[in-house]
Amino acid sequence: MTEKEKMLAGMIYDPADEQLAKRRTYAHKLCNAYNVLDEDDPERGDILAELLPHRNGAYLQGPIFFDYGDNTHFGKGCYANFNLTVLDCASVTIGDNTFIGCGVSIVTPIHPLLADERKMYSRTDGVLTDKEYAKPITIGNDCWIASNVTICGGVTIGAGAVIGAGAIVTRDIPSGVFAAGNPCRVIRKLTEADSIYSKPQLFPDK
Repeated sequence: MTEKEKMLAGMIYDPADEQLAKRRTYAHKLCNAYNVLDEDDPERGDILAELLPHRNGAYLQGPIFFDYGDNTHFGKGCYANFNLTVLDCASVTIGDNTFIGCGVSIVTPIHPLLADERKMYSRTDGVLTDKEYAKPITIGNDCWIASNVTICGGVTIGAGAVIGAGAIVTRDIPSGVFAAGNPCRVIRKLTEADSIYSKPQLFPDK
């Protein structure tokens, strides 16, 4: 297996592998190029086509930070606000019509818990590397991930869920709930009482 195949399969892999390092460096350069452009600059679309071949028209406010980009899949109608960080060493799948607030981090890499296993080491060719693996992240359709949420590797968030600001998501969240906190936990189910149309003060002209 190649190191990329090991990485995507959730096995220990060498992040200093030449193929991985080349794509990662290119992705970082594309992010930097995107981030210095005005939001109405048409060149932004060309950059995203290179960085995110599975974007499906998602709008990314920027600045953005992706490790690889080609391991992230957006559904249709997605929006991400300022400062989205995606460490997509494993597959990241984001469903249709999902909104992502500012400062959200989606992080698939996992480092060993034991210090001796986590240390950098030299390969036989003298290149420094370390041992790590990654777990995929899936965010369902119609979710809202509020500001400054961190989603950790291996998590699935069900369709229609709302994740409250500042949450640290370390375990699966079911569909149709409001969840928040550190660690993130289900607070309650979402119901018709949560509709904006049940709040007449939001529509003063009616």
